[in-house]
Amino acid sequence: MRTWFLCKVKYAKENEQGLLKSISEQYLVDAVSFTEAEAILYDRLGSQIRGDFQVTGISKSNIVDVFFYEDADIWHKCKITYLVADGDSGKEKKVTQYMIVTAEDVKQAYDRIQESLSNMLVSFRVPDISESPIVEVFNYDSELESEPLPEGNFRPVNQEEED
Repeated sequence: MRTWFLCKVKYAKENEQGLLKSISEQYLVDAVSFTEAEAILYDRLGSQIRGDFQVTGISKSNIVDVFFYEDADIWHKCKITYLVADGDSGKEKKVTQYMIVTAEDVKQAYDRIQESLSNMLVSFRVPDISESPIVEVFNYDSELESEPLPEGNFRPVNQEEED
């Protein structure tokens, strides 16, 4: 299961009059830890932002899935609810999850979330959709995962030692 981190970044941006204005933006990062989320931000934003920037906050997000469409760049947060049967008591339990989708407006976001979740086996409702302050989403990139292993005579841990 993915873990999404909501990260806040502050930096100075030049406006139309040429003056520097301090702005704060939010990014959503797929990472395994707070430390990795911060490292991904520095790696990805280092080439995008001119000058210095500061990561001012990182928190675990309640977002469970992300749906990206290339023709839109506004992220919308969608609240999804559905009922599931409790295995022990047999009673129905209401489950609430949050997902984000790119769309030009709320109507398009609703249509896209309906399309994206059309293969769900249970019926669901979309009681709330709102425009999100998230600027960009950074998915997990396996190329950034680890450094190559050092040279040496290595064998798998589960292989028994033969004498």
